[in-house]
Amino acid sequence: MCYGPEFIAKAVRNWIAAIGARSAFIEPGSPWENGYCEIFNSRLRDELLNGEIFYSLAEARIIIEKWRCHYNTKRPHSSLGYRPPAPAVMAWPAALPQPASPATSTIADKPTVH
Repeated sequence: MCYGPEFIAKAVRNWIAAIGARSAFIEPGSPWENGYCEIFNSRLRDELLNGEIFYSLAEARIIIEKWRCHYNTKRPHSSLGYRPPAPAVMAWPAALPQPASPATSTIADKPTVH
């Protein structure tokens, strides 16, 4: 059994050739051919990595996860009409508050005796 990206890529190329299709070749380090990844990498670098110093792997994981959540749920994206891609969902209340029953009336509800 073959493991590793070079062996998998060879198997995929053979499979594509066997079915008669062609793959699009993207030159490594070619931003104009892989725009979505390059735009995201640029945003990550500009908005987070250039302004942080990570002192541990745990700290990096926490800060990057916080940025990822902000990027996906709050940050406006121009390609989406300045809306976030996955806005945070507001949780529906489990149970709506019920009105008080007549048996639990307060002193103000009782008639005044003169």
